[in-house]
Amino acid sequence: MNALMDIWTVFWRDWVVLRRRLTKFILSRMVAPMLYLVAFGWGLGRSIQVASGTYLDFLVPGILALNSMNISFNSITPVHAERIYHKSLEEYLIAPIWPPAFVIGKVLAAVLRGLISSAIIVALALLFGAQIAFSPLFLAVLVLNCVIFAEIGFLAAMKISTYEEMGQVNTYILLPMSFLCGTFFSTHALPAAVRFFIELLPLTHTSYLLRGLGTGTAVSPLSLLVLLAYAVLCFAWSCRAFSHLRR
Repeated sequence: MNALMDIWTVFWRDWVVLRRRLTKFILSRMVAPMLYLVAFGWGLGRSIQVASGTYLDFLVPGILALNSMNISFNSITPVHAERIYHKSLEEYLIAPIWPPAFVIGKVLAAVLRGLISSAIIVALALLFGAQIAFSPLFLAVLVLNCVIFAEIGFLAAMKISTYEEMGQVNTYILLPMSFLCGTFFSTHALPAAVRFFIELLPLTHTSYLLRGLGTGTAVSPLSLLVLLAYAVLCFAWSCRAFSHLRR
């Protein structure tokens, strides 16, 4: 019970901040998806045919995977500023709370932001005429993707020492995954050696699962196991990094 209260306290603080900025958050999250849908869905998409239907139907799951990755990761960025610049993270370091509760609370807050942003994309996609089959497993995969990249963001916030290096994580890790992990095109078009490496990354499996579930085609249980493994390993590593700061 105490652990749940610790988690709720950390989560509630972030929710209060988000609630005060909710309108701005929603409006800002509409811009990039709208541009993607117009440029790739209406513009380029009209000249592209895919086996599963229209390119817009192919594109939307990829945008959901990409967006949930970026929002969840960047939602943890303030933790880095709290640790390095504001020193406010020390309030949690000395507080008598269960250490994993802080990690879970921050991750859940990032997941909430990712899901709100994803809901905006879904609403826009439906307005653009996309046909997507939603299911509880579809939502579970989306949540799992948010969890993984929120944990990666938390781990980066614990390990990285400067703001510039946090930006490099986006440049060297998130940006390449954004374009190569099956978000805008099938990874089958890549050379075998490149494809092997790309399929080790979690966003690739999220794209596979969301696209398969969204179009009603078969999905591989292996992709789900890969995402679960990433979530567990990143959580354990994040908890260890936070506990190390408390020593």
